Formats: sequence, structure tokens, C-alpha cells
Amino acid sequence: MSEPFRPTPIAAGVVPWPDDVAAAYAERGWWRGLSLGEELWAAADRRPDAVAVVDGDLRLTYRSLTTRSDAAASRLADLGLERGDRIVVQLPNCWQFVVLTLACLRAGVVPVMALPAHRRHELAYLAEHSEAAALAVPGELRGFDHQAMAVQLVAESAGLRHVLVVGDDVRPGSVDLTALCAEPEDEVRSRWDADPPGSREVAVFLLSGGTTGLPKLIARTHDDYGYNARASAELCGLDEDTVYLTSLPASHNFPLACPGILGTLLTGGRAVMLGSPEPERTFAVIAAEGVTTTAAVPAVAQRWLAHAEEHGAGELGSLRLLQVGGARLADEVARRIRPVLGATLQQVFGMAEGLLNYTRLDDPDDVVCATQGRPLSPGDEVRIVDEADRDVPDGVPGSLLTRGPYTPRGYYRAAEQNARAFTADGWYRSGDVVRRRPDGNLVVEGRDKDMINRGGEKISAEEVENLVYRLPEVAQVAAVAMSDAELGERVALYAVLKPGATLTLEDVRTAMAAADVARYKWPERLEVVDDLPTTKVGKIDKKALREDLATRLAAG
Repeated sequence: MSEPFRPTPIAAGVVPWPDDVAAAYAERGWWRGLSLGEELWAAADRRPDAVAVVDGDLRLTYRSLTTRSDAAASRLADLGLERGDRIVVQLPNCWQFVVLTLACLRAGVVPVMALPAHRRHELAYLAEHSEAAALAVPGELRGFDHQAMAVQLVAESAGLRHVLVVGDDVRPGSVDLTALCAEPEDEVRSRWDADPPGSREVAVFLLSGGTTGLPKLIARTHDDYGYNARASAELCGLDEDTVYLTSLPASHNFPLACPGILGTLLTGGRAVMLGSPEPERTFAVIAAEGVTTTAAVPAVAQRWLAHAEEHGAGELGSLRLLQVGGARLADEVARRIRPVLGATLQQVFGMAEGLLNYTRLDDPDDVVCATQGRPLSPGDEVRIVDEADRDVPDGVPGSLLTRGPYTPRGYYRAAEQNARAFTADGWYRSGDVVRRRPDGNLVVEGRDKDMINRGGEKISAEEVENLVYRLPEVAQVAAVAMSDAELGERVALYAVLKPGATLTLEDVRTAMAAADVARYKWPERLEVVDDLPTTKVGKIDKKALREDLATRLAAG
């Protein structure tokens, strides 16, 4: 009889902050030495009867939210999930996402925040790399059977044991997540009050938007992620009257904790869950719930602007703050936000790896509309450097390096990537090219890494290329960003084919679908060429390809 699978202890794969640095963060009060569960339950105790979460007609008070979360933590334990176990969470924006996340924070089970758009290709990797014990999925979403995919992944995995499902059709062998999140019959809080996770333990795994294939795992601790959410909430003016609308995928760092759902709950506000940022439904929910704050990526903000210009913005009377991030917002679009939508614009430039930059609520229009803000914390350290890692003066574009109290010192179980992405003294190379104005605000100029930013979803060109190289017709391939007015960028391919071969864009997309690759990664343009340009050192010249593509697009 084979031995049961035992995952590697999380601590073995985490790069910790140096002890003296951690002590300094604690001394400054940025790290409070509390688990996120302890902080969230303290906030709930201040307003037990206030509404905490809204999902359609369902409204959960803080008392109900925390009671359900404690019960869910106990039921996870009954399934055999212990502190330090991992669960891949691939849920839409629903109340069960919030309860499950809080249950994990309470019990020390670590959620791996996957996206609803991910498919077997991505989830198999995340489950294997994190050594997850369970998957939480919708039964079916937008015509795709997530439950069947998850059951197949469990059957093929040494470590996965459970499939937790939200939906009406929970099949035999799966766990009904809605029932798992139900109110308990007996008191369960004292069990979790008595034994909270340590504040330096990992609270959540976020996903990188990395350039080297599939996403890397970013280990965020209770100390650092609590500070991330708390400081963001303070800067954004969140309080007990805040009604925060989550219409971007909740598992993203931006709507989860910048300040997002967690920041809203830490300040006693109300989090409203909505499955899509489609303008008509979003505007109606903003009006019905009195939403005061929400977040969007530039492509979504542009759709909201177009809808408001055509139909009016009368439903947005309660909206005070619109955060826009995930990709660079064009200055001319930024200038239309307040006049058309009536809300204060806040530009957000950040990363799941840590550093957050915000324009402030009282900044002048020149800052709000033409920059991406400045660091959140006095503990954030930022360098802007040239190719030789020499600091450049203000006004000169350079590569962004950062470290600070909520920027981890390395990816999880990724020594090779860490050697490239982090310096020996802990600076994270973000891959962003920025320039710093004399007033300290940053302007994003682009990327120095091989990444495509499609509407805020970061796509590794290398991952796309590796997938296309599986096609027998392809001799050489390069994936590059194609400029797009709506999404910012889309994926374009340049391909050199083997003698006598033919290839169409539909062929490539069909192969991507067969490989169960998330649809947002599928190429949207194919150029078949005789050869690919190279640099002096023999690498494929992506800059030349992007210039060629711009010329082709301009020519129509």
C-alpha cells in the first residue's frame, strides 16, 4: 500500500524577509503580529448587525459572515484539510468566495487564487506546484463544465483529494461548497479564536503575471497582506459607510486587497459581489446598492464611459471613487472620467508581488490624469535604474526596482526565477519601465519584459510560444503585443513554417482550445513570414516585430 501524499511544508519554499528588516516593519507598526482572521473578526465584532456582503438578493451581516466562515473552517478540517494545506480557488464573484477565503484565513489553509478563465492547462500546473489538496470551482460557468475538469484533475493527481463546487448540480463525490458555507448549528468560534495562524505564515498565494511560462506563486503573509489592505483602505478613505463593488475577478490582487474586499471588511464597510463589469448591469447595481467605490481596468472603464455617454450616468450618483489599474490608462481617457462618470479617478499602478502606487484623492488633475501615482507606504523603497543597475535621474525612463513591507523577497519554490527577478539584497525587478517626476509621481512608459497585457490580464509571450511550438507545421514562432484601442494589447504571432506547411489563425486557436488553455491567451492575429529578425547576439528581435506589426496595422 502506497504512502499517502504529504505536501512540502510551505516554509521550505518561501523566501523570508531578513530578521532585522521584519523587526523594523513590526516596530513601525506596519506589521501588527496578527493573523488576517484576527483583524477581520475584530472589525466584525464592532458592527455585528451591519451588512458585510451582498450577492444579488443575499445579504450577509458581519455576524453571519464570520459565523459561516468559522463553520466552513471546521468543515474543511473535517475533510482532512489542515493548517498549511493548500486549496486552489477558482470561483466567480460570489458570496461563497468571500466565506471560503475567510475560512482559509481563519484555519491557516492557504488559498491559491486562480482565475475563472483558467482551464486545465493552468490549473493542473497550479495544483502540482502548490501541492494542493483541494479545488474550489463553479459547477458550470459561461457554458464550461468546471466540475468535470476538476474531477479529472483530482483523478490524475497524487495530492488533490477534494472538489468543492458552487452550483445546483453538485455531482456524487464532490463537496457542496454552499452547504459547507452554511450557518452552523453549534458554536464554533472559540476553536479558531484559540489557535490562529502565525502572522508571519503565508495567508494566500497570488499569481504572478510573469514572462517565463506559467504563473509563479507569490506568498503573501498575514502581516504583509494585512498591511497591504489596511494601508490601502486608509489612503482611499474607506470607512463604515463604504459600499465597494467587486466586478473584476475577485481573486485578483486589485479587487481583493487594494483595498478591495479585504480592505472594505477591515474598515466595516460593505462588499457587493457582481459576476461581470458589463455596463448596464453594473450601473443598475451601483444605483440599487448605493455603491461608493469600485475598481476597473482601462478596457472596462472605457466601456463604462461609452455607456454613460450614450445612456447617461444618472445611476452613478452614489459613486465617489473609481480606481483604474491593471494596465496604463491613456491620459485622454483619464480626463473624461470625472466629467462623464461624476466620480473621482484614482490611478493605481501595482503588482501582485507587492508595490502599490496610487494617485491621492486630493491630487490635482495634472497628477491624477497624467501619472500612475506614488508609493503607498513610507516603507516602500523604489529605484529606477539603467541597464547596468545605475540609478537614473528624475525624468529619465528606467527599470523599476522595489522592496518594502508588503513586497515579498522571492517567489514560492522558484529558485531559478528568483535569481533573475530579485537582486542579492532583496530588490524586486518588476519589469516595468517608468520615469519619476520631480513631484515623486511615477509615469509608466512600458515593459522591459516579454509580456502582453490584454485588458489587465498579463500573458507570457514565452508560454504562448511554447504552446504554438507543439504544432508540427511550425519551425519558429514569436508572440508579441499588438496595440488595441479597447484592451490595450492583444496577442499576435509571427510564424516561420516548415517547408510545404500551411497554418491559419484558426488552426492555432483550435490547438489552444484542445490544450485547455485559457481563452484570453489565444492569439488574435497571425503573420506567416519567411524568417524572423534577430538581434546582434542572435535573439529574435521582438522590437523589430512590434514595429513591423504597427506598420501593418496602420496600413490596414
